[in-house]
Amino acid sequence: MVRVAIVGPAHPYKGGIAQYTTALAHELTATGHEVRLESWSHQYPKLLYPGQLTVREPELPPFPDTVRRLSWRRPDTWLACGRRLRGYDVVVLVVATPIQLPAYRGILAGLGRDRANRVVAQCHNVLPHERLAWDVRLTRSVLSRVDEVLVHSAEQAKLARTLTDRPVVLEHMAPVTVACGVPLVPTDEVFRRLLFFGIVRPYKGLDVLLRAMAAGPRDVSLRVAGEFWGGAEATRRLVGQLGLSSRVELRPGYVDAGDVPALFTDVDALVLPYRSVTASLNPFLAYAHGRPVIATRVGTVENDVRDGVDGVLCAPDNVPALAEALRRFYTHGEPERLRGGVCPADASPGWRAYCAAVLATASS
Repeated sequence: MVRVAIVGPAHPYKGGIAQYTTALAHELTATGHEVRLESWSHQYPKLLYPGQLTVREPELPPFPDTVRRLSWRRPDTWLACGRRLRGYDVVVLVVATPIQLPAYRGILAGLGRDRANRVVAQCHNVLPHERLAWDVRLTRSVLSRVDEVLVHSAEQAKLARTLTDRPVVLEHMAPVTVACGVPLVPTDEVFRRLLFFGIVRPYKGLDVLLRAMAAGPRDVSLRVAGEFWGGAEATRRLVGQLGLSSRVELRPGYVDAGDVPALFTDVDALVLPYRSVTASLNPFLAYAHGRPVIATRVGTVENDVRDGVDGVLCAPDNVPALAEALRRFYTHGEPERLRGGVCPADASPGWRAYCAAVLATASS
């Protein structure tokens, strides 16, 4: 048995990283290890995140041994956390945003200069998609002080090696799905409607998708459901400029886990038009709801979506390529065929490999 401490977001914080952190704690416990999850009472200033920070209902079963004492504005909580974790064999620091890196420096200080435990920096993004001048320096200051850096794609591994001389381990994310408790009734109906789901930020490429909709099949509509980074007005203007007002349905705001299944009941596919991404849990979400995926070849998405089997892939940040992908998807009989190729992911092999990667430093 290995004693593992994970430091990262958990309920009531929302989103994929909080979900993955919680799932990792559960999976490590299920394999017989002692796990503690150290989370946040205040994760970062609300002014730095123009959206909903928390949810009322958990998106995954909460992890029982969760402590929520960390605060971005209280360095004493950083040091105290490090001191609490001195007896653990492995400490996992979930790197999601540079805003949290000063706290991780404090936790490392609390662990002590001559610490006996091994520290893993689990990087969902080595550097943020939209970077500030000090992000590289902050990231290097933490990655140079851990024992191992765990990343989720070859591109991220290459980036991490420019910031640290510590070992960099590549392991793909294991599947995590939420809000699948309401199974969809199998249907052969083609709805001529697509879904864009999740937070809307520039790197997600919604504007590329809208332009592709204008250039692609004219009888296909789009549902956009999710939180808009900085507001939805720019998107509404673009929809109007492209003449798509009658074809695009905007549902701004975070979608609670219990409301997710209804989004998939009358759509043909989930579209992921990302300009760039490290990894995404959204393909697994679509497959759990029986829907294929139209996506760009970025990050791990191109490994998760099988082109011509359970989805369609195309080049990123390329309106003509995405428009052609939409036309290809809506070739006669293709939506039904691709839907037939969808299989919910078997999470077990992925989690065995991922947990092994996390624990590898325990025997180093």
